Amino acid sequence: MNKTIILLSMLCLCGHMAAQEQHHADDSTDVFFRHMQLNELVVTGVTGDTKLKHSTAPISLVRPQELRATSATNIIDAIAHQPGMAQLTTGSGISKPIIRGLGYNRVVVMSDGVRQEGQQWGDEHGVEVDGNGIHSVEILKGPASLMYGSDAMAGVVILHAQPVMALGTMRASAATEYQTNNGLFGYTLSMAGNQQGLVWDGRFSQKMAHAYKNRYDGYVPGSQFRERSGRLMLGVNRQWGHSHVTGSIYHLTPSIVEGERDEQTGELVPNSDDVKTYGKALPFQQVKHYKVVWDNALNLASGYLKAIVGYQQNVRREYEEDYDEPGLQLKLHTVTYDLRYLTHEHRGWRWTAGMNGMYQQSRNHGDEYLIPDYRLFDFGLYATVSKTLGRWTLNGGVRYDHRHVKSDELEDDGVLRFHDFSRNFNGVTGSVGAICNLSDHLNLRMNIARGFRTPNISEMASNGVHEGSQRYERGNQQLKAEYSLQADLGLDFTSRYVSAQVALFANRIDNYIYLERDLVTPDPDYQTYAYTQGDARLLGFEAGVDVHPIHSLHLANTFSYVDARLLHQTDDARYLPFTPAPRWTSELKWELAHHAHATVGHHHTDHHGAPHSHTTGFRLNNAFVAANIECYLAQNHIHSANDTETRTPSYTLLNLTAGTDIMVSGRKVAELYVVANNLLDRAYQSHLSRLKYLDQNPVTGRQGVYNMGRNVTFKLVVPLEL
Repeated sequence: MNKTIILLSMLCLCGHMAAQEQHHADDSTDVFFRHMQLNELVVTGVTGDTKLKHSTAPISLVRPQELRATSATNIIDAIAHQPGMAQLTTGSGISKPIIRGLGYNRVVVMSDGVRQEGQQWGDEHGVEVDGNGIHSVEILKGPASLMYGSDAMAGVVILHAQPVMALGTMRASAATEYQTNNGLFGYTLSMAGNQQGLVWDGRFSQKMAHAYKNRYDGYVPGSQFRERSGRLMLGVNRQWGHSHVTGSIYHLTPSIVEGERDEQTGELVPNSDDVKTYGKALPFQQVKHYKVVWDNALNLASGYLKAIVGYQQNVRREYEEDYDEPGLQLKLHTVTYDLRYLTHEHRGWRWTAGMNGMYQQSRNHGDEYLIPDYRLFDFGLYATVSKTLGRWTLNGGVRYDHRHVKSDELEDDGVLRFHDFSRNFNGVTGSVGAICNLSDHLNLRMNIARGFRTPNISEMASNGVHEGSQRYERGNQQLKAEYSLQADLGLDFTSRYVSAQVALFANRIDNYIYLERDLVTPDPDYQTYAYTQGDARLLGFEAGVDVHPIHSLHLANTFSYVDARLLHQTDDARYLPFTPAPRWTSELKWELAHHAHATVGHHHTDHHGAPHSHTTGFRLNNAFVAANIECYLAQNHIHSANDTETRTPSYTLLNLTAGTDIMVSGRKVAELYVVANNLLDRAYQSHLSRLKYLDQNPVTGRQGVYNMGRNVTFKLVVPLEL
């Protein structure tokens, strides 16, 4: 697509409606009160609705304007720079969340009130959610098995959709963005309303990008992708509660970066005649995700009852040599259910009890196989209690889980590829925590939690070439369930000029499951990786300080660190594979005058003879500029046994961001953001980039493919009221 057409289209399209929140009102208040108000926000991640200042578990909040002012290619990319967060990436279009060094099936992603299920065991399987429809994000760090069951060992990412409109209001909106490096062009259209308690919210989004580029590799063939999604929510809101039905469709077509190079020049071999094509090129994947959720809440005298039922279908196809016939084709059906009762606070006490679980069925429909057909059923029962005693808030809970997995036998060309087997897992988990509001400025948080995770089907039974990962994978049916015990200690301080937080954690995991390279390979064209397990321990912390000597100036610094080790191992196998590198970020942000304006109008006198003006021009409101430095230290703590992973040198990235509201005649008509990432065009490889392990450049000797170079993003956001 011609860049001129793209830019003109971007300027012509409107942006989506800014969230109906108090953010801009907050901007005009003192910084101290803004931080105090943050503690009053309600979070949902631990034991139902509770104020952040009463949460004993560490929770990060990503608010609406922060999401809008971020340059990203997907929703996980948008939140991956939060303290304690990281992302495992495959090119620019696929990201998997990592919390405190743990990822894959150890992180539960909640969307529309249900856990997102879409073959998340795979390295290159991202989260099938349209980021345009996400209003805010909660990141719960640490074991969250009480409410979410198995797989929430590392934590939970809760994606909140746009809130229901106020009674008697409607909103239509559109948004667009453009990125210079990979030519990403995206737009979204939406309409929402609430008339006499009948509520609706509809959205359609589309995004496309050609291959990205960097200084060392030039354009990276196979890194292009296309994304299309739609969502519709219909429901009723009454005094007795609400009932909403939400349906969504998500299609993603990413090509696969193979990293093959010309032996003479060392250049990457194109998989298409045009590396800047927006179309698909072999090999590529096609992911289709369909979801329907029925969300109900009933207000009772002593509390409220919630019931959520969801159905998801995930279809994943990999095309290697033919555009019409996929090799690997998986279809996953998932039914989730969640029933919980939460009491109102009474004399400082609050209770929660519930049950949830899911049923899954996965089938192979292609002529290549990686995992067998299987069925899974699980359920969990839990109860929590919290008590407020003056400045103290205490909470605790217990949960029981049962999971049954049944795998089917499969023959491939007369050879038995998968044996049938059946496994049952049972787990008892719990947590206890306390928070002490030492003063209006200082909070102390303590929490101990036991986590539980069963091995997934890939870890137990995979046996085949995983084209998307460029390797042969072998499972282990004898794997045991993982159990963790994590202790958290946190302290946060807020004052007029300084706010600071520190969160320390220590985590012991029994039977930790990981991939290790195996030198015995069934296929000479691919490296073989096998699943194994051992005991592990993780230690780390996140720390942050925001200094604001004057209202308009902020200097914020954060540091995240995790040391993850396998116990009772040789020196070359003593570190957990793919642990995020230590990261320091520093941002200097200047908030310009909130009402700087250029006025076009007429001056005249009122009936008392006093002069005043009638403004008909425009002004800039809530404008800001920010410079950000991301410094990733060298990651030398690697699992080097059998060359499973390699060291990653340190690197520093410089980013610039500017944004403003555009006001016309006293009414906000647009938000404009410009974000420049990797401004100095640094060539680097993230330690968690899977492309780091592709073919070596025969000319330069550099291993693998590098991350994206300089990228400038333009976003236009315009609120429209009906």
